[in-house]
Amino acid sequence: MNPNEPIPARDEPAAAAAGQPHDLAVAAAAAAAPPEGAADAAAAPDAGLQLSELQAKLAGMSDAYLRAKAETENVRRRAEEEMAKARKFAVEGFAESLLPVCDSLEAAIAQQHSDKPATPEQMLEGVHATLRQLLAALERNKVLPINPPLGTKFDPHQHQAMSMVPAEQEPNTIAMVLQKGYLIADRVLRPALVMVAAPK
Repeated sequence: MNPNEPIPARDEPAAAAAGQPHDLAVAAAAAAAPPEGAADAAAAPDAGLQLSELQAKLAGMSDAYLRAKAETENVRRRAEEEMAKARKFAVEGFAESLLPVCDSLEAAIAQQHSDKPATPEQMLEGVHATLRQLLAALERNKVLPINPPLGTKFDPHQHQAMSMVPAEQEPNTIAMVLQKGYLIADRVLRPALVMVAAPK
């Protein structure tokens, strides 16, 4: 080919045909793309539905919270009422068990003021019977005596030593009980007053 020869002009239809595939692809992509704003319009109903669901869920949770709060308040109020009743009537059973003791003492006093008073022996028998009633009432209410036998090892948790005395027994053991002590439900209500054997 002679470099001096002019380049023939391109045939227009051929040029158009050569560029046709690219133009078709652009046109097809443009046709496939949704119009502007269509995606936002499609997403709007989904967002509204989600908002409604969340609002319904929030309302349900708020209702459940209010119900739980009210129930908690009711439980707390009932517990406070029960505690107040327990404090007020805590000694009811104990007092009821002491009523027969009061009856026995009143009967003994009335007997002495009657036309035929009791003899000293009868009075002593009545005192013993009343004491048995009292001890039974205390025992029913878990109030038990601390009355250690002589020779028992001194226990500072249940005994109170008044003094140490010479004795023919092991040192640091009970030599004499001056006054009984009492337990209430395994707790010392009053320690026993005792004399303790001194070291030899």
